[in-house]
Amino acid sequence: MKLKKIERDFISLQRVLRIATVDKNGMPHNVPVCHVMDGDRIYFATGKKSKKIKNLKQNAKVALVCDEYSEIWSYLRGIFAQGETRVISKGQEFRKIRKLLYQKYPQYEAEATIEEGDTVIVEIIPQNIVSWGL
Repeated sequence: MKLKKIERDFISLQRVLRIATVDKNGMPHNVPVCHVMDGDRIYFATGKKSKKIKNLKQNAKVALVCDEYSEIWSYLRGIFAQGETRVISKGQEFRKIRKLLYQKYPQYEAEATIEEGDTVIVEIIPQNIVSWGL
């Protein structure tokens, strides 16, 4: 599904989004991730043995939310999306997305390096999208 420009811009400017996966017993797992966008795709890095990856190997579906809360409810805005994922473990595409993550989050390179072999990059392909306040 193609995101609207305002939705892409909103997601791109957020520092974190929260993703939800489900384990083999149907137990949800919801965590914040640092992300980047490339076109209509959303990417984040994680350890190859993380709970997120274990869950995604069994069920490639994911839900995500990024939002801004305000005490003035007319200012509330955000995006909820469901989609499919693909895991990228090495190669040119891995290095391209790693570079984008390092540009957005300079802390990564010094404090949590993204290395082929230890880390994977997850691509989220949004399918169902609901946005509000944008």
